[in-house]
Amino acid sequence: MVHSVGNINTLSIIMDNESWKGEIGDTIRKYFGAEVAGLPQSEPLFSMRQMPPSAFSGFSRKTRIFIKIEPGKGAHYTALENKYAEPQFGAIFSGKTNDEITTLIRDHSPEIIERYKRIEAQEKQFRIRKSLQKLPELKEKLGITLDVPSAYRIAAVEDDFVWIRKDIPNGNMNLIAYTLPLETITKDSTTIASIIAMRDTIGSTKIPTGTGNFITEEAYAPYLFETELDGRFTYETKGTWEIKDRFMAGPFVNYAIKDVANNRLVVIEGFLFAPSISKRDNVFELEAIIKTVKFK
Repeated sequence: MVHSVGNINTLSIIMDNESWKGEIGDTIRKYFGAEVAGLPQSEPLFSMRQMPPSAFSGFSRKTRIFIKIEPGKGAHYTALENKYAEPQFGAIFSGKTNDEITTLIRDHSPEIIERYKRIEAQEKQFRIRKSLQKLPELKEKLGITLDVPSAYRIAAVEDDFVWIRKDIPNGNMNLIAYTLPLETITKDSTTIASIIAMRDTIGSTKIPTGTGNFITEEAYAPYLFETELDGRFTYETKGTWEIKDRFMAGPFVNYAIKDVANNRLVVIEGFLFAPSISKRDNVFELEAIIKTVKFK
């Protein structure tokens, strides 16, 4: 099986031009072009490129994620996995009316988006593994490993704290990892407040800024999710950081992992400073790296 192709988070839409401009296209854009949570400016979940069905052949069939609309058939949703390449996931919607097709898109979009995100993360991690570096500091200080590309470098190491960063044009991408007592965050009505307090304390003491503190942006509460990393319950928080006095800000994604066996939280955060550019794919890279965490 040939390897799939395409830029990360680029979704191919196979449908006729008129439908793309109409109700079905609007529905696809509503769900698959929805705003990414936690970014300081509006960016879509996926960059979409539409092509007519006649163009979906040969090389274009190797695209990693796609939606295909088949009008004139009975109402049905079909999931295609690794049909033309690997990894690949395609969603096919058929129906005799626009309403039938748009209803199927609406009903199945959450599960499809989850599948797309998972396959895109896997592809990003596949690309990352082509240029890995060894970072013994993570294992020595924190007892974990991460798949980190060679473009990143160690910025600071202390007991129970490691900072890794990569320079990009007009900015930088950052990963920090540290440990705290397990009871720092509790699963109740104070969870988000505890995470903000945790971030602000670490940011103010560990991230040098010259003036002002590296804190959670105060105007909007971050988004909080629950997930699992390396088999451990994890709080996933997405939001915006800021340094008030310097008018600096950017997105962050924070994973607080419950390492119950060692009575501690292992916190790994990615944050980005990149003014005036799109940030979705940079944050996605940081997330993909964090999700490779393994406890040793």
